[in-house]
Amino acid sequence: MFTVLTRQPCEQAGLKVLSRTPAIIALVVLFLSIVVLMAITLIQTHQKEVLFPGPKYGIVLDAGSSRTTIYVYQWPAEKANNTGVVSQTFKCNVKGSGISNYAENPQDAPKAFEDCMQKVKGHIPVRLHGSTCVYLGATAGMRLLRLQNETAANEILESIENYFESQPFDFRDAQIISGQEEGIYGWITANYLMGNFLQKSLWHMWVHPSGKETTGALDLGGASTQISFAAEEKVGLNTSDIMKVTLYGYEYTLYTHSFQCYGRNEAEKRFLATLLQAFAGFYYTANAFNLSGSFSLHTFNLSTWNFCSKNWNQLPVLLPQFDEQYARSYCFSAHYIYHLLVSGYKFTEENWPQIHFKKEVGNSSIAWSLGYMLSLTNQIPAESLLIRLPIKPSAFMGTLAFFAAVALLCLTYLIYLCVLSRNQRRSQHALDNMVDSE
Repeated sequence: MFTVLTRQPCEQAGLKVLSRTPAIIALVVLFLSIVVLMAITLIQTHQKEVLFPGPKYGIVLDAGSSRTTIYVYQWPAEKANNTGVVSQTFKCNVKGSGISNYAENPQDAPKAFEDCMQKVKGHIPVRLHGSTCVYLGATAGMRLLRLQNETAANEILESIENYFESQPFDFRDAQIISGQEEGIYGWITANYLMGNFLQKSLWHMWVHPSGKETTGALDLGGASTQISFAAEEKVGLNTSDIMKVTLYGYEYTLYTHSFQCYGRNEAEKRFLATLLQAFAGFYYTANAFNLSGSFSLHTFNLSTWNFCSKNWNQLPVLLPQFDEQYARSYCFSAHYIYHLLVSGYKFTEENWPQIHFKKEVGNSSIAWSLGYMLSLTNQIPAESLLIRLPIKPSAFMGTLAFFAAVALLCLTYLIYLCVLSRNQRRSQHALDNMVDSE
């Protein structure tokens, strides 16, 4: 009995030493596993690099009655409130007349595009050619041709579609847009370029301008003219001319009306009682009279009479750039614009607001095509921000799983040792009680 009592403390001390060593090792491994888990999680979360998606491109062909113009537009892929912040990066005037003049030879209509399209390819990165959408919108010239010869109009559009099948871009549509659409897109373009939809905040974020009003737009084309403005009150307006558009999360109610055959070329044909030939639009006429910025209708009228009273030999001195074809038409053009504004829109010379004829704002042309592109960006999905992580997701998840498993095993082992130690203490306590009782 004495021998048992003297050897038991030695055995218990040995067991404690042996059990304490794995416990220390398990604690160290558990601590290191937790440190590693926290470290890689912090690195993965806070050291990631946010990559903004590259720009997106779009091409719009403005197929007018007198010529076709090709525009290249660009916008950040992430967009702002579902609408792209679009800028014009390239413009090319197609040589020759408008596509509506190819009624006799529809297959020849797209041949004139080739020179401009080669230049367009150089202004868009090759890797983005396949994702760049192309749209063609034909205006009043084709609207008139469709009324006169629908088969020829359809064949012209079909030949254009066939041409773009051989191009590397994503051709979406070739259509004849309505006069209302042309007016709306022109209004969108004018107000967008004037900063009436968006402005940069102090934090360099795009926000809606507070308290800023929109501007009405007049567009004098070759075969039609349009008027568009925000209609806050619908009283007295034809409801068929009321349309709604949504841009950057805001809805606008517009009145827009297109006057078919009241464009400069069609007016010339009607006036052609053997008098004059073609003339330019609002901007070119005002520019010929050296009128810039805002001016009154009265000032425009005085400039018209002053110009028209000169003889032919004086015109080269008066005109900034003398071109005989246009020089002999400015007088008629100015009178037509004046009466179009006064008679067509029910203003008098005295109460007409200030006029501001513009062709461009910055590097962007004031054409319906920009408004068209802005509207189309609502239908093109935005791209998400790209995240470049310091550790590849597969490696991160594998490392996370490994050290989490190690930590769990160590924790389980420590719990086991704790339970085992408690049971041993209970057994030892029971044994001591037995010895004492004996």
